[in-house]
Amino acid sequence: QVQLVESGGGLVQAGGSLRLSCTASGAAFSKQAMGWFRQGPGKEREFVATITWSGIESYSDSVKGRFTVSRDNVKRTVFLQMNSLKPEDTAVYFCAVHDSGSFYYSRSYNYWGQGTQVTVPS
Repeated sequence: QVQLVESGGGLVQAGGSLRLSCTASGAAFSKQAMGWFRQGPGKEREFVATITWSGIESYSDSVKGRFTVSRDNVKRTVFLQMNSLKPEDTAVYFCAVHDSGSFYYSRSYNYWGQGTQVTVPS
């Protein structure tokens, strides 16, 4: 069984920064890609970023250049550094463990955290 616990969300003004963390337990964390997704109010869950076990990163176009994903396999933690935040970044952010298939689809992930709220007022 895998448990993921996210933290670091909050309210931040436009242009500000937040760093999300996601700590995993119960799985071979270092061998699996980890993803970040988000779900804004009234929207579907969407891909944000992913990082493979070897550290290869991928981002959605909407966050590329502003967000950075990283991981510490010893601490079993994946991070999402979010800079230059915009009101449209407001969402619940989820981390997930990749199972198989494309990194860009939520159906490719088999374990999810509970989510952490990020709010950027307009």
